Amino acid sequence: MAYSDRWLICVRCGKRFIFTARDYEFYSKSGFKHDPKRCRECRWVISATMSGTVIYPNGDVTEFWRVPCADCGSGAHVPFKPTGCKPVYCRDCLVARKSAEGRGGLDEDRPGESSGPQPVS
Repeated sequence: MAYSDRWLICVRCGKRFIFTARDYEFYSKSGFKHDPKRCRECRWVISATMSGTVIYPNGDVTEFWRVPCADCGSGAHVPFKPTGCKPVYCRDCLVARKSAEGRGGLDEDRPGESSGPQPVS
């Protein structure tokens, strides 16, 4: 089968990148059924975040810490050093909490606020 180069758009940064015939051949032989969604740089950043430190092509450095999620206990990678003063959540739990807040739930996390109507002064 003859492969040809194709231009794709990265879902993370929006940049156009080339998916070469050689890459396409490698993907096919490796059993991948879909084209890559991210450019090489974004794939590299994602894999680097799992290792702990990311050095971006422009020279910026971000350090990541692995901490247990305050809700489910699974691991979360965060770009800040947790101090223990506030809970840290994994992506799934954070999304669930934010959607619950949007529906008016999770009042126990907001001291001084009640779910009922507030008087207007």
